[in-house]
Amino acid sequence: MMKEFDSSQPIYLQLAQRISRRIVRNELRPGEKLPSVRETAVEWGVNPNTVQRTFQELERMGIVETRRGQGTFVTEQQDILDRLRARLKEEQIESFVRDMTELGFTPEEITRGLQEFLQSHFEKGASEHD
Repeated sequence: MMKEFDSSQPIYLQLAQRISRRIVRNELRPGEKLPSVRETAVEWGVNPNTVQRTFQELERMGIVETRRGQGTFVTEQQDILDRLRARLKEEQIESFVRDMTELGFTPEEITRGLQEFLQSHFEKGASEHD
């Protein structure tokens, strides 16, 4: 199945970001084996060489490890996974704040709007579970 990629960034980095998000969401757990290069290439509709480069980048970052003859696995080092989670959170917040600032919102308006949204969102969620 073909997945959309942004032409402004190399595909292997976008794929690394998507795999990282799966790890942070616990869709891929510490110690879990990633699908093979070939399976991943088919899933994302990319060249296997792109996937190989993605896995190499993730390994360079310490997020995965390759075991000769066994495949590629999510690291079990919790400190690395915690740093990955914190980095992705920071990137999302930075993007959100940059967009809101470009729209002309002040830090106070952004903070107030976010607090109101979260309060409303969690109140809705709580009432749906009652």
